[in-house]
Amino acid sequence: MLKILRQKNRGFTLIELLVVIAIIGTLATVVLVSLNEARSKARDVRRLADLRQLALALELYYDTSGAYIDSGGVCVVANEANMGDLTPDYIGSMPADPGATTEYYYGAATDEQAYVLRAVMEGTVPDGSYTVDEFGCSCDQASEYCIRP
Repeated sequence: MLKILRQKNRGFTLIELLVVIAIIGTLATVVLVSLNEARSKARDVRRLADLRQLALALELYYDTSGAYIDSGGVCVVANEANMGDLTPDYIGSMPADPGATTEYYYGAATDEQAYVLRAVMEGTVPDGSYTVDEFGCSCDQASEYCIRP
């Protein structure tokens, strides 16, 4: 006797598909959150490197001229307009903050014998930050990282 085998439709139910989609969505969210945190830390590392490069360029400038670049005793944006004497002899190009909303700042003493460089960090400020407001630059906030000679 021939047996007729019935084949069931083999597929996923709607519930099974929704569960899989929910799991994939949760995993994607976790990965994206981790990536954003890593990007923030990378931007902070870049800020530290940029400030150190500016400080090195300022020291080279000081060795040549005997004074730091004049900022008029106030805190100014560290850009080509305010610190153009550094390029191209002491630094190839002026660094720009990797974030979209902040900039680097520079303030010098009126006698041009001291300075402060300032950047706003996204994460925690590393050790070694100068924490006193000076030359018009704010350095005492929790997210501000400042260096001096």
